[in-house]
Amino acid sequence: MEGNKDEAIKCLSIAQKYRDAGNLPSARKFCQKSINLFSTPEAAKLLGSIEAAEASGSSSSSAGSGPSTSNGNAQASSSSTETHPSASGAKHRATGSANGTAGGMGGEKREFTAEQLNVVKRVKACKVTEYYEILSVKKDCEEAEIKKAYRKLALALHPDKNGAPGADEAFKMVSKAFQVLSDSQKRAIYDQSGSDPESRSGGMSPRGPGFSASPFGGEGEMSPEDLFNMFFGGGGMTMNGGFGGSPFGGGPVFTASFGPGGFRTTRMRTNMGGARAQQQGEGAQGRSLFMQLLPLILLIAFSFLSTIPDIFSTSIPDPRYSFSPSTRFNTERHTSGLGIKYHVNEHEFKNHRQIAADIAGGAHRRGSALSRFEGQVEQVYTSNLYGDCQRAVERRQRRRDAEIGFFGVGTDWEKVKAIDGEKIDSCEELKRLGLIKS
Repeated sequence: MEGNKDEAIKCLSIAQKYRDAGNLPSARKFCQKSINLFSTPEAAKLLGSIEAAEASGSSSSSAGSGPSTSNGNAQASSSSTETHPSASGAKHRATGSANGTAGGMGGEKREFTAEQLNVVKRVKACKVTEYYEILSVKKDCEEAEIKKAYRKLALALHPDKNGAPGADEAFKMVSKAFQVLSDSQKRAIYDQSGSDPESRSGGMSPRGPGFSASPFGGEGEMSPEDLFNMFFGGGGMTMNGGFGGSPFGGGPVFTASFGPGGFRTTRMRTNMGGARAQQQGEGAQGRSLFMQLLPLILLIAFSFLSTIPDIFSTSIPDPRYSFSPSTRFNTERHTSGLGIKYHVNEHEFKNHRQIAADIAGGAHRRGSALSRFEGQVEQVYTSNLYGDCQRAVERRQRRRDAEIGFFGVGTDWEKVKAIDGEKIDSCEELKRLGLIKS
């Protein structure tokens, strides 16, 4: 893939340095790594030269051994092996066998020291559920001591640093022990039962036994490598033995599950672009949510803007009025439209700023305050008349129906005619105003 091209070039550069230094196995490993990431003609050419150099070196070593003497065999064995200085100063020869944990990935040989081998043996001598013994801590120790012990053992047993036989399994055991003891709930269950809390029926994950929960929060299976990266701040280990971010855009990772069936390991590659893609997805989701809420936001904004004139307006309430005269409503007036008589308080009416200005003008302008006020008076007056007229007509009809009775037997039709001829004042007023027909 094009995204791995830069990492492939870096691997190719490292392979060339190892070849120039005479370290052909390491040169071949990094050259193969470069081809796996992004195949280039230069990498293929370099791999061919490395293999040719290895074949040439093997042939010359066989030719120089001569007769099969004990001295010659010792020299040939010495020339076909490579010694590696360890971190503690001790040296351990890597055997020519590609079998066993020390063989590493693809059969390449990995170095280890006697001290690293002793750590592996001590951890593997413990049972898989003897978590306190695996971390070499007391049962009543604090969480800080557990983290300190895990830090020390994880650095010593990480497969990229320790090539001793069984280092992978020991590293997984340490990771499992830390994951249980660093979780207060799991630790309490383990202290009571003495067994793996995740293998109990009440604590098993739906996906089967394994790392069902993370001590850093969140549910889901966590591999020893993921736990190591999270504990040490995310980065992982580089292929050349150092710590920090991998320069190859995601290296091999071993995930593991623990349970009654033992260890189950899976080799996979991490996608270093996942975090970047997740961030881009979250940004797109946020923009999509904003676009969905945009119509609602605009509606609220327009509603608020429409209320601003009412908030800052200084309108004066209309004067009060009555259709009957009284000491308070002592001034009689008539509307300009229907000529409805109404009464107002003279002082209040003349002191109304807008209406007083219209009266001083001497004419009723359409849309003026006085015209609007009298329109409300006429509306209230006619509405009352309509209501009174309708109720009176209904009462008259009920009286007529009661007088007629069933089938008109024994009805006084003169009385019925008198009822029909009764006048209703509210209805007559509406007729006078021209609002209903005669």
